[in-house]
Amino acid sequence: MAKIGVFVCHCGTNIAKTVDVSRVVQASGRLPSVAHAAEYRYMCSEPGQQMIREAIAEKGLDRIVVAACSPHLHERTFRNCASAAGLNPYLVEMSNIREQCSWCHHDREVATERAYEQVAMTVAKAYHDTPLSQNSLPVERRALVIGGGIAGIQAALDIGDAGYPVTLVERTPSIGGRMAQFDKTFPTLDCSACILTPKMVECASHPNIRMLTYSEVEELSGFIGNFEAKIRMKARSVDLKECKGCGDCWEKCPRKNIPSEFDAELGKRTAIYVPFPQAVPNVPVIDRANCIYFETGKCGVCKKRCPVGCIDYDQQDEIITERFGAVVVATGFDVMDTSVYGEYGGGRFANIMSGLQFERLMNASGPTGGHLVRPSDGQEPRTVVFVQCVGSRDEDKGHEYCSKVCCMYTAKHATLLKDKMPNVDAYVFYIDIRATGKNYEEFIRRAQRHYGVQYVRGRVSRIYPEGDRLVVCGADTLMGEQVQVEADLVVLASAAEPRSNAKEVARMLGIGQDKDGFFAEAHPKLRPVENLTAGIYLAGACQFIKDIPDTVAGASAAASKVAALFAKDHLLSEAQIAAVDPEICRGCLQCVEVCPFSAIEESTYKDPFRRIERTVAKVNPNVCMGCGTCAAGCFAGAAELAGFRDEQVFDEIATAVATEAVMELSWAVAPETESEA
Repeated sequence: MAKIGVFVCHCGTNIAKTVDVSRVVQASGRLPSVAHAAEYRYMCSEPGQQMIREAIAEKGLDRIVVAACSPHLHERTFRNCASAAGLNPYLVEMSNIREQCSWCHHDREVATERAYEQVAMTVAKAYHDTPLSQNSLPVERRALVIGGGIAGIQAALDIGDAGYPVTLVERTPSIGGRMAQFDKTFPTLDCSACILTPKMVECASHPNIRMLTYSEVEELSGFIGNFEAKIRMKARSVDLKECKGCGDCWEKCPRKNIPSEFDAELGKRTAIYVPFPQAVPNVPVIDRANCIYFETGKCGVCKKRCPVGCIDYDQQDEIITERFGAVVVATGFDVMDTSVYGEYGGGRFANIMSGLQFERLMNASGPTGGHLVRPSDGQEPRTVVFVQCVGSRDEDKGHEYCSKVCCMYTAKHATLLKDKMPNVDAYVFYIDIRATGKNYEEFIRRAQRHYGVQYVRGRVSRIYPEGDRLVVCGADTLMGEQVQVEADLVVLASAAEPRSNAKEVARMLGIGQDKDGFFAEAHPKLRPVENLTAGIYLAGACQFIKDIPDTVAGASAAASKVAALFAKDHLLSEAQIAAVDPEICRGCLQCVEVCPFSAIEESTYKDPFRRIERTVAKVNPNVCMGCGTCAAGCFAGAAELAGFRDEQVFDEIATAVATEAVMELSWAVAPETESEA
């Protein structure tokens, strides 16, 4: 006979404000198998946990139900508490009467009845709980970092400095990412390359870091502590070890008119190229899609000019398979295509550009050597208009979120413009200013007061050409009037968005995405850099838009999680996992298809009754994350999730129906009883 203890938390006033906790405790004490019921203002506090430990010892409780907040917050807390009292931690259940009850109701009577109903359901489930155990797993103390931007670089350096080997995989020919494209950084206006380049060089020379540029992860399997990655090292057509980076090959390349991806297609590059002067490694790559030799079989100028003979047209892609204990995902972000705004003329008029393109024009290593000119005719602009929130906070364009950094980088652009060209008029059209970092607000004020940047509060409705200039039509909501500004150059602060291949990467890694397409963290407050797939951590703007300080901080946080993982001698597997009963399994393998973690595989079972071998499904306990998808999708009922077995779920439902019927009956007779009185 089970002896269940029920502990109801006030959660300050979060629960007690709408739930009569004392009534819930009294009613719960009368439930079958409940041997003890108590309440406390903060059950998660040390006195509250001590109350639970003492009750387990004094009352001989063998199961615990805590009615409080979300189990995402404190399930581990109460499991550890029970474990310290000698009780198996998986004999603890939580009933969420805060988010799922108290916060949903304003009527105290209804909220109290619902809270009791939830507690009764959880007690019914707890009655069937059985002790569970975890398996010990080995740890492969090597980390994989996907993405070579500032987030990936910082994570790799921190893990390497902790003494663990790291493989950094970057899909482009050089590490550096978006930060390498920037001219200055706000709010200090430090040279972006001056900050980034030393870290790039340190990463390349670090004894614990192996860099694989121009490479991509194609497949990831396994589980925390024991991942297996298949990595494609794309053919550079250049010997990475022999090349000295002299530049003779790309200087003489006859194909010179290819739009440069690094210069946001404002500049040109050759078919054999180094993305930017500070590239690491400073070794060129041949763009085979645009190379004359690969198109016609002729040319070969680069091979003839190479003094060390490192050009290899026959080089092929190489696929390597390696094992890792943890993965850090730092794949960055993309910039929205502004051509969807037809009224702004993005993509149609040469003198309308994105903020990233403006960065390249202002950069000393950019296509104009840092000299700002109009792309249409090479003339210096006299008036520049910056338009904020182009794509951000716009439900019609699918971006409800704020891109967070646009206000600041627009202020930076305007400041750099006025610093280089004081006589140019600079206008910023904005909805509101969001400057939430250290010294950010002061930076905005300096742009306005010291540099004379004119901020106009209002949206731009239309931009159209008139002669060789652009007319920007908008509204000044502070003045309450329509305004028109004739501009030589218009810069659109286009929204940042997830990488175009984010969905495919998420599917390959088995990680989740939020509604906007960014990679989802396990918990926004308590596990901000972890993913629901254990052993995979998030860093940088692949999780959401971040400025450079937040990106570096998040990368170091992810690295610390990896280091903490590798510091353990072994890992403990998940206890609440699925299992397939081979006697019931029909071998349809529907569970294999629906499992998001690839934890179920085809197996064979020797049927003792039929004396034949049958195809069945089998769960890998080391990979299973206990999501229960297989149990929900199994037509035969062969798959069950520990802690959520059919009898537990059915008893919860039966209890809910019975409790609902009792409540309906009491409400039905109450008015009659009252009139008789």
